[in-house]
Amino acid sequence: MAGRFEQLARIRRMDPHEDASEIYRLSSAHEFPWDFARALELALYRTYAVPSIGRLLAETAEFTGRPQKRYDDTALLLDAVVEHGFGSRQGRTAIRRINQMHRSYDITNDDMRYVLCTFVVIPKRWIDTYGWRRMSRHETVASAVHYRTLGRHMGIKDIPGSYEEFEACLDAYEEANFAWDEGARRVSDATLDLMASWYPRPLAPLLRAGTLALLDEPLLRAFGYVPPSPVTRAVVRRAVRLRGRAVRLLPPRRAPHHARQNREIKGYPNGYRLADLGTRPAPGLRGCPVRHVDTSAAE
Repeated sequence: MAGRFEQLARIRRMDPHEDASEIYRLSSAHEFPWDFARALELALYRTYAVPSIGRLLAETAEFTGRPQKRYDDTALLLDAVVEHGFGSRQGRTAIRRINQMHRSYDITNDDMRYVLCTFVVIPKRWIDTYGWRRMSRHETVASAVHYRTLGRHMGIKDIPGSYEEFEACLDAYEEANFAWDEGARRVSDATLDLMASWYPRPLAPLLRAGTLALLDEPLLRAFGYVPPSPVTRAVVRRAVRLRGRAVRLLPPRRAPHHARQNREIKGYPNGYRLADLGTRPAPGLRGCPVRHVDTSAAE
């Protein structure tokens, strides 16, 4: 089992502030690639429960009209920064595209900051619950530093300074803002349908029930979903925890696994250019191209 913790030992020898993005890359691409993919999907999904976010996404019709492209583009743009770094050509291109899209929409700083908080908090909560090990303090600090840097590149103001501040900001914002919105529910349903479409059609009802079983009560309530039975919830959550225990028995990953390699990304079988990803909205229209995580060949 000593080899299983090689990367963790390497991470602990690094500085979580100076080497934040490298630690985040090791954590997300070597230690927990599947968990980060699922957690970041959940992170963006839960933002729909804030009506000012969910309603705007519904108005763009991007998530309801072509959800696979929206999912692919978000995953690829976010992970290009992780894979190549903020100072790389690919990282700069990805951030430029993200900013070009967001500048065309009417989005408050509070909403942008909340979305950033989900990227920091939800993966830690997911991994601590379902991962093959808990996130170390080095990884937790590095994640907060990495996303503080991303937030600065995006022009977000009043960014939390530590993981604990990110967590407090997220919890307070959700408590104050989670609420029902018809448009947000449409975006939620389209996202659940997209996730089910990645698997054989007969499994769709089971996959939807399984996904709902992983959601917390405030999120279910905001979307107006009937909560799964306690038995369904217990079975699904135990199954995901067992997966984590099984992964713990595997040898350490030798090659990184980035979002572009995920099987859920299906929109670019012939590859893509980062500069071509995302929406090209007309300035002044409301909405926001927030999207999810996963596969293709990079620029």
